[in-house]
Amino acid sequence: MVEGGGDPAVLHAVLVKTASCSRAAYSFLLSRYPPSRSLPLLSRLPFRPTAGSLTTSLASASSCSPSSALSLLRGVLGASPAFLADGPLSSLLRSMPPSLAPHLHALAFKLALSSSPYSASCLITLYARSRSPMAARHLFDEIPVPSRDHVCYSSTIVGLAQNGQYEESLSVFADMRSKAVDSTMYALSGALRAAAGLAALEQTCGIHAHAVVVGIDGNVAVGTALVDAYGKAGVVDDAVKVFEGLGGDRNLITWNAVLSAHAQQGDVQAVVGLFDQMIELGFAPDRLTFLAVLTACSNAGAAAEAEFWLEAMQSKYNMKPGLEHYTCVVGAMARVGRLEDAESVACTMPCKPDAAVWRTLLMGCVVHRKVDKAESMGQRLLAINPKDDSTYVMLANVYSAAGKKDEEAASWTAMRDCGVRKEGGRSWIEIRGQVHVFVANERRHQQLLEIYDKLNELIQEVEKLGYKEVDEGLCHHSERLALAYGLISGAVPSGKVLRIVKNLRICAHCHEFFKYASMVVDRVTVVRDVNRYHTIKKGACSCRDYW
Repeated sequence: MVEGGGDPAVLHAVLVKTASCSRAAYSFLLSRYPPSRSLPLLSRLPFRPTAGSLTTSLASASSCSPSSALSLLRGVLGASPAFLADGPLSSLLRSMPPSLAPHLHALAFKLALSSSPYSASCLITLYARSRSPMAARHLFDEIPVPSRDHVCYSSTIVGLAQNGQYEESLSVFADMRSKAVDSTMYALSGALRAAAGLAALEQTCGIHAHAVVVGIDGNVAVGTALVDAYGKAGVVDDAVKVFEGLGGDRNLITWNAVLSAHAQQGDVQAVVGLFDQMIELGFAPDRLTFLAVLTACSNAGAAAEAEFWLEAMQSKYNMKPGLEHYTCVVGAMARVGRLEDAESVACTMPCKPDAAVWRTLLMGCVVHRKVDKAESMGQRLLAINPKDDSTYVMLANVYSAAGKKDEEAASWTAMRDCGVRKEGGRSWIEIRGQVHVFVANERRHQQLLEIYDKLNELIQEVEKLGYKEVDEGLCHHSERLALAYGLISGAVPSGKVLRIVKNLRICAHCHEFFKYASMVVDRVTVVRDVNRYHTIKKGACSCRDYW
C-alpha cells in the first residue's frame, strides 16, 4: 500500500499489473484521485462497486469541487442503476456537500425518491446544514404521514433547532409524539435545544418527563441537553440535579453545560468549584470551559478574577484565548467602572476587536455616564456597522442621562438620516406550555383588555411606592405586557417564579419598574434579555443594575 503522501498513480499501476481485486486498495485510490479520474476508475473497477466505494469517491470529490461531485453522482447513477434505490441513494447523498441540497433534491424528485423516508431524511439534513431550515421543513411536510419514521422526525427536529427555528422544531416534536413515533436521543436532544433557545421551562419539563417515560433520560446526550435547557431557563438547581444524576457518564460537554448554567447567573464561586472538581476527575478544559468561567466573572463584575483566569488559560493550560474570552474580561472591567483598563485590553489584545467588544465598552460608558468615552466607542461601532440601531439608541440614552438634549436629538436625527430603524422589541412568556409573544402597544392578544387593565393597576401600585414614570410611551413596553399576562393567566400560582424572555436589552425604565413591581406582587420575576438573566425579587436585581 502506498503511504498517505505517496503517488496514487503508482499504486494504480501496481494494481493493474498484478490484476489485483483489492477493494481496500481501490477505495484508497478513489479517496486520493481528483474528480476527473474518479469516474473513469469507477467504470473500470474489477468488481461491482459498492455504496461504500462510491461514497468514498463522492466525499473526495466534494472536498475538491461540489460541482464535480454532482457530475460524478449523476454519472454513477447512470452507470449503476442499482444505486437508484432509496437506501443506496441515501448513502450517496450523505457524502455530498450541503450547498448542493437544492440540486440533489431536484435529482431525487426526478427519481421519485424525494418523499421516501431514507432519501428525504438525508436531504433534510443537507438543507439544515446549508442554513435553509424552512426548505427542510417543507420537504418534511411532503413526506406522506404513514412514511414518516423516527429518522425523518429526528432529522427535522434537530435541523430546525440548529437553525434557530425553535417553535417549528417543537411543533414537529409535538407532532411526532401525537403520531406515537418512537422517540430517539436525537429527537429529544433537538427538542431540548429548541426549548433552551426559547428559555421555555414548561416545555423543558415536559420533554424531561417524556424522556423518563421512554427510558432515555439517562442518555448522556439527552442529559446534557437537559442541563443546558434548564440552565438557559434560569433553573440552575434542576440543571445541577440532572447533571449529578448522570454520574460517571458525564463528558466534557456536560461539564461545560453546567458551568454555563452557573455562569449566566454570575455565580463565580460555584463555577470555580465545579472547574476544580472537573480537573480532579481528569477532564482537560477546552475553550468553552474557560468561556464559562470568564462569563461568570463578567456577569459578576469580578475583574481581578477575570484577569487571573485569562492569564491561567495561557500560562497553566497552554491555551490561546480567543476574541470571546477577551470580550468577557473587557465586560468585567467595564461593569466595575474600569473603562480605561477595559479599553486598553481591547486595543492591545492579539485579535482584532469586533462590534461586541466596543458595544460592551459602550454599555459600560452608558451605565457610568461617561459621555466623552461613549462618543468614542459609538464612533468605533458605527465605523464597523453604520446601520447598528443599538449604537444610536445607547448614545441617545447616555446623552439623555447627562442632560444633553441637543446631542440626544442629534443622535436620533443621525439614526433617521442613515435610514436606520430601531429593532422592534418582543417579549414572550410561556403559559401552560404555549409561548405568548408580545410587542409594545400590543393589539392582537385575545385577552387584551384584561392585560391592559392589570398593567394599569400595577402602574398605580408601583407609583404609590415612589416609582415615577418619565414617559407615557414606556407604559406598554412588551415586557410589561408579558408580566401583566403572567399575573392574570392564573397558570403561574402565587409564590412561583414568573419567567419572561426579551429579544433586546431591557430598558432602564422597565428594569426599574420591574424592581418595584416585584415588591407589589411579592414574587420573583426572571427576565432573560439579550445580555443576561435578571432575577428580580424584593426590589433588587441580580445584575446589580448593570447589564
